[in-house]
Amino acid sequence: MNGTLVRPDEDAGGEASATVNGCKELKLPTETNEHALNGVDGGESGVKRRKLTKCEEEIVRIIGQYLRDIGLHGTVEELVHESGCSLEHSSATKFRRHVLDGDWTQAFDALEELKPLLSNPDDNKKMVFLMLEQKYMELLEGRRLMDALCCLRNDITPLNYDTARVHKLSSYVMCGTAEELRSLASWPGVMGKSREALMDNLQGFFPPCIMLPPKRLSQLMNQAVQRQADQCMFHNMRLEPGIETYSLLTDHICTNWQFPSECIATLGDHNDEVLHVSFSHSGKWLASASKDTTVIIWDTEDINDVRKHRGLHGHPFSVAWVTWSPDDRYLIACGEDDSSEVFVWTAETGELKCRISQSVEDSLTTAAWYSDSRRFAVAGIKGQFYQCDIEGHILESWEGVRVQCLSAAPHSQSILAADNRMRLRAYNFSLLTDRSIIQEDRSIMSFCVSSDGRMALLNIASQGLHLWDLQDKTLVRQYQGVTQGYYTIHSCFGGMNEDFIASGSEDNKVYIWHRRQETPILVLSGHTRTVNAVSWNPACPSMLASVGDDCYIKIWGPAQNKQKESNGAAGVL
Repeated sequence: MNGTLVRPDEDAGGEASATVNGCKELKLPTETNEHALNGVDGGESGVKRRKLTKCEEEIVRIIGQYLRDIGLHGTVEELVHESGCSLEHSSATKFRRHVLDGDWTQAFDALEELKPLLSNPDDNKKMVFLMLEQKYMELLEGRRLMDALCCLRNDITPLNYDTARVHKLSSYVMCGTAEELRSLASWPGVMGKSREALMDNLQGFFPPCIMLPPKRLSQLMNQAVQRQADQCMFHNMRLEPGIETYSLLTDHICTNWQFPSECIATLGDHNDEVLHVSFSHSGKWLASASKDTTVIIWDTEDINDVRKHRGLHGHPFSVAWVTWSPDDRYLIACGEDDSSEVFVWTAETGELKCRISQSVEDSLTTAAWYSDSRRFAVAGIKGQFYQCDIEGHILESWEGVRVQCLSAAPHSQSILAADNRMRLRAYNFSLLTDRSIIQEDRSIMSFCVSSDGRMALLNIASQGLHLWDLQDKTLVRQYQGVTQGYYTIHSCFGGMNEDFIASGSEDNKVYIWHRRQETPILVLSGHTRTVNAVSWNPACPSMLASVGDDCYIKIWGPAQNKQKESNGAAGVL
């Protein structure tokens, strides 16, 4: 009977024989509602109704469970009567009633009846423990301390189950009030529907033919909503839990108004080509780096009012790379190929924290932070590769690695480096070990890593964007559309859950793809020369920045007229 409705067949003794999972027979009382078993319509007309299919029976049970959960008990009775389908096994119904009433003696008796029907017989002890735990907590809440101690010593402890939890339960005896108990145990109490939560937990131990999983219709609806959102190429908003938040009357459709699809600001404070751009991890700041030797920090808390916060001056070189420390306190600025210095700025005050310079012959053009925000690595194409600290000391060096681009490996002590041999390798300065991860057949001009550390997005000379799985070391996807020669162009992950990818291009456009689709879903026009870099605001999924050889920074956001039309409707699917 696995997955089927319980329909006992009456025998001569007034009992019913039920086979569970096709292998076990159990004598159970027959249903008292004759019409739920004999399949006739109310008994008055005597007209036999069509036998429901297995799928139809399951749908009726699921609907009936939902109606019962929202309190429409009369409607449920009528549904059971007319369909001839019981929502669950009669013994399961008794068990539910006793648990919700807190009648623990009767509940344990009902569980003993149901014991042969459990999916896993070993689960019986766990269910007994959970019920005794609820009983014990209720006795404590009611300040019946002696009864609670008897329950703990005579019922719970002899089970020899989850000793650590038993010790925790015993400590609650010291609580002076019911409020202190609920707070210390993070337990809602009887009035806080703790019995309902217990029943939801217990239901999961039974096969669905005996008792449906809790809130099954809501689960299915949530899955449907999530599935539609996952299949939507423009979905860029957080799905709030619970189907109550959304309309189920129409299919989920997102248009590009939720996207950075329109230029909402053009910033022209640089007076030469802008080579790099990067949002802080909080999304509050945006840093832009230019050939004019300056870095500008922008305040981006208000997408519609991006303002210059401060300029960072004093670099003796064109600034081609900026990267924020994980805590957003510091900002590293690196130059182009012949730059031998690295500047570390305190972002809030604009003060120079330290300056790294080992030799005038060095080339230090890229940097990456460790997760502690106290150490970082710097490197360049001439073969210098250093680990430094925030005070400006060079801690370790790695000889002979000609690096094009660096990035940190999240949750790791390794630094990822793309070198002149078309490889992506991981370097651990502490252990002095390195390992190869990716081998391409063209130069890796730049790359970035997803926030979970699983995926890497590579800009490949004359080939465009390649998406790699760093764990499996496999090429996942090659994105089409972008024009990529031998200039350095920086791409990024972004949007809600980093489901999207954006990149600049030598054809003066910004391209946006969904991770799962090789062709772009949006192409943004506005720059008049090569777009060198893009950065997606991690805190605002609809905000994207791009910079180019035309000396401008462009802020892309939702189309303004569409945004106004949608006010108050963001939660409707």
